[in-house]
Amino acid sequence: MKIAVWKIEEMTGYKPKTTFYEDFSIADRFGKCAVLDTCKRAFEGWKHNTEYITELCMALNWKAWEHEKDDFCEIYCELFYTMRDWCLDNLKGDDLDYFIRTTD
Repeated sequence: MKIAVWKIEEMTGYKPKTTFYEDFSIADRFGKCAVLDTCKRAFEGWKHNTEYITELCMALNWKAWEHEKDDFCEIYCELFYTMRDWCLDNLKGDDLDYFIRTTD
């Protein structure tokens, strides 16, 4: 199985710290339940790591745009907005600044 590579570094200069994008690319092949499970596990495992939760949001946003013309777009958009709102509500100080700076 060939897994899509996240080309964010080539396009923006941001160097990924996780495999979230690749994890979602694998989950895509197994359906929406797998995407939801992948997000749930990533969130539960990394919600206390500002850099990783920020990158989770970025990967979800990227996947939403990648799937803008198919059935996965809605689920990725919903997950992105849920994670983004969680970050905006829960990150404080330098952590919130990092999130906003990195995702801007």
